[in-house]
Amino acid sequence: MKAVRLHAYHKPPAVEDVPEPTISGPLDVIVKIGGAGVCRTDLHIIEGQWAQAMAPQLPYTLGHENAGWVHEVGSAVTNLAVGDTVILHPTPTCGLCRACRAGDDMHCTNSSFPGLSHDGGMAEYLLTSARCCVKLDPQTRPEDVAALADAGITAYHAVRKAIPLLYPGTTAVLIGAGGLGHIGIQCLAALTATNIIVVDRNPDALKLADQLGAHHTVVADGGQVDAVKDLTGGAGAEVVLDFVAEQGAENDAFQMTREAGSYFVIGYGGTVTIPTLDIISTERNIIGNIVGTYNDLAELMVLAQAGKVTLHTKTYPLDSAVEAFDDLDNGRVRGRAILVP
Repeated sequence: MKAVRLHAYHKPPAVEDVPEPTISGPLDVIVKIGGAGVCRTDLHIIEGQWAQAMAPQLPYTLGHENAGWVHEVGSAVTNLAVGDTVILHPTPTCGLCRACRAGDDMHCTNSSFPGLSHDGGMAEYLLTSARCCVKLDPQTRPEDVAALADAGITAYHAVRKAIPLLYPGTTAVLIGAGGLGHIGIQCLAALTATNIIVVDRNPDALKLADQLGAHHTVVADGGQVDAVKDLTGGAGAEVVLDFVAEQGAENDAFQMTREAGSYFVIGYGGTVTIPTLDIISTERNIIGNIVGTYNDLAELMVLAQAGKVTLHTKTYPLDSAVEAFDDLDNGRVRGRAILVP
């Protein structure tokens, strides 16, 4: 089968032939991939930023946002049948540790991460676990939803955590209306009655934000902090969701947060520099976020299949993976890039 393989850091991946995966465990599932999302994390992987944390053995297949159809199942799989349309939670989990039993399975002590720690789904087939598969309406096209498997639940998970803080009359600022952020806007609009302010430096991204439910948009041209303060009566927002968190956005975000407000860090790459006195004197919170749980993905797919959350995508054939990476890296993708084998 064809697969997108990373052979060396700081060099583009290659599309090449590799053996198809095979069933080896009773809960194994092989999925025929119908769509694989191209994520900014993939660019960070190529740059070697995840090498120490995940320690993958090169070469390996990229791809951690995957959807498709069940192709083969292990002997103990009872929740799926061959032909089912599925989206995959990105981390196969054990189901036995305390985190899994608490429904906090994204912190499973025995999890793996296809596409980061070992072979992922930028290929014709992917070996995964029955615990990862969320069944979808058979009419769903995997290429339309694949990026919800990671970008979607990352955005949804952060918004869901913020819901108790976003009662009517509050304001939420969302920084970065790109691949994750445009999903976050829709989740805010679907799940809360908060006033939504979106900050981005790209006018096209702000136009999309308007269409997706933003009440106000702000161009990140150097005056974004003052603009948010003006829109909030000088106080700042109850919640700031930062989908950028680098190149200065991470420090702007804290300044946009009001007293007793909460700064949710979702993007990464920068360094937050805040005097501790500024944190305790205003009782502001800094909250980290990573990929959501299996239940987060199942809930998000309810919204998606009801038409309340949609992905704006650009599709590429698997053979054009290098072009897709280049387009994403150079800002030529609005929404998400999707590889379709």
